Amino acid sequence: MQGADRDTVADALTSGDALPGTGGFAGELDGTLVRDVLGRYPLFVERDGVEVSGSLAPTAWSHDPTTLADPRSFPAGYVRDDQGRRRRFTLPSPEPFGDRETAVERVRAAVETSVDAIDTDALAIAFSGGVDSALLAARLDAPLYVAGFPDSHDVEAARSAADLLGAEVRVVELTHDAIERAVPEIARATKRVNAMDVQIALPLYLAAERVAADGFDRLALGQGADELFGGYAKVAKAPEDPRVEADTVRGAQREVIASLPDQLERDVLALRAAGVEPVTPLLHDRVVAAALRLDGDLLVDGETRKVALRAAARESLPEAIATRDKKAAQYGSLAARELDRLARQAGYKRRMDDHVTQYVQSLVE
Repeated sequence: MQGADRDTVADALTSGDALPGTGGFAGELDGTLVRDVLGRYPLFVERDGVEVSGSLAPTAWSHDPTTLADPRSFPAGYVRDDQGRRRRFTLPSPEPFGDRETAVERVRAAVETSVDAIDTDALAIAFSGGVDSALLAARLDAPLYVAGFPDSHDVEAARSAADLLGAEVRVVELTHDAIERAVPEIARATKRVNAMDVQIALPLYLAAERVAADGFDRLALGQGADELFGGYAKVAKAPEDPRVEADTVRGAQREVIASLPDQLERDVLALRAAGVEPVTPLLHDRVVAAALRLDGDLLVDGETRKVALRAAARESLPEAIATRDKKAAQYGSLAARELDRLARQAGYKRRMDDHVTQYVQSLVE
């Protein structure tokens, strides 16, 4: 069992509590396969198997898809035992906090408690200069790393934020050679070749390689903050944005939270392949529970996203960082732009269908 002790998981299985006070879990417990509701730890099963109660019950499972002949992801929130596969955990739908002050204080307490509980032994921090990673940097005594091309937004933002925190940041400068080498390694580790997944994983993977080479085996990340606290434009623009089905900001928040298992699976596998174990305090159950109780105007207020998180962060961060916007890692690091450039240089033109994915496939082959 990864992520939590067996007694806690056993109690959760009995009670059905989706947020039992852990940072996630996945594995086998007394013959039952189980994965937590947000899929914070990867779990895979062999596609070939036998029918049990009308559902496929594979005989082999693993946390690493590369060890299975034909792996498929085991769904988050599900269990599999001799009765077959079924959902056991569902995110709760609590009523919002009664007032703004209480909401911000509860978010602050949840975030600070989760971050401060992290053991800093052999730990580094992935630092983009935004509010999420800056909260980790301000409260944990660990070196900061940022990956990006020299003229990228993330490198500039990380340096300026580090200056405000009185810290130093180690820059992992991306190159075309590094991208060409890393792409097939990421694809093999994650079993994914689509352009978006590879673009997102690239800066994480290359930063993690440097972290591991420098002697650290754990990497803290601010993952989950955008999904939990309303960091996406499509959430802010709900219901007008066609990328979400929800008709409220709070409904859109839950939609993007549902995307976490797929994203986290990719990121965990890429980071492990690079030689580090991810540490994600902003995805602890206590933070998730607090975020689920935020009303829409504490997620998005006008042009401001992650309202409650930014308000809570002001206790730890300078105002300039607490209010700072950031770009997605694949764009802020310029990894997406340069992977596209390499694809076109290799003859995969934009007029071709999904030209970057075709280029990734060529590197893997």
